Amino acid sequence: MKTLAIVSQKGGVGKTTIAVHIAVAAARAGYSVAIIDLDPQATAAQWADWRGAGEANHDPNPVVVAAPHARLAPTLNEAEKMGVDLVILDSPPAADSAAVAAARQADYVLIPTRASAFDLHAIKTTAELVRVAQKPSAVLLNAVPARAHSLIDEVASVIHSLQLNIAPVCLVDRAALRHAVINGQTASEYEPLGKAAEEVRELYKWVCGRLDMPAYPKADKKALRIFKEKQPFKGAA
Repeated sequence: MKTLAIVSQKGGVGKTTIAVHIAVAAARAGYSVAIIDLDPQATAAQWADWRGAGEANHDPNPVVVAAPHARLAPTLNEAEKMGVDLVILDSPPAADSAAVAAARQADYVLIPTRASAFDLHAIKTTAELVRVAQKPSAVLLNAVPARAHSLIDEVASVIHSLQLNIAPVCLVDRAALRHAVINGQTASEYEPLGKAAEEVRELYKWVCGRLDMPAYPKADKKALRIFKEKQPFKGAA
């Protein structure tokens, strides 16, 4: 089982949007996927409710489990017992203990940020947190203005000055990302041929490389059928 933590000390940088998009991409590729929502606001869990209630319910679905960070370790153990291939940890902002717990349990840490002075300043705290956890990580630029190549270069210089890696892909500020999540979807479902869907696919493939897992595995249909027939993973009590 692989674990990806999405961590940022600043709110509003798109952690949950990124989490659900990577999760659905992995699920559609053939993996069994769980999102553990560590945020008390339970935004990922709300997205799962919208998805389940939608008229066009897409299969396969990632399982979303809301859990306090104090129960993270047993919840991960339960996920592994249930045969989950990929767990994505959606951590809350400005919560050091939950963010540290997520980073320490992860195989890789993704740090989303917007390209603004306030967001870049907040990265300094997150960078220190990741160093404490001693886990490989990279900063992901999110909601980047279209055709902002010079801005991306400037932001990359700041990130490198903090001795942080930067993901070679970024997510541009596109309407499809916003509209999709409201309907419990992702961009690849809402607008499959759109630019947002293409960028998410590139992000997913890059993340798979960081986690040392093939982006498109040869799915064992029997194993997937057994997984779907099991009781949905609810996390540790």
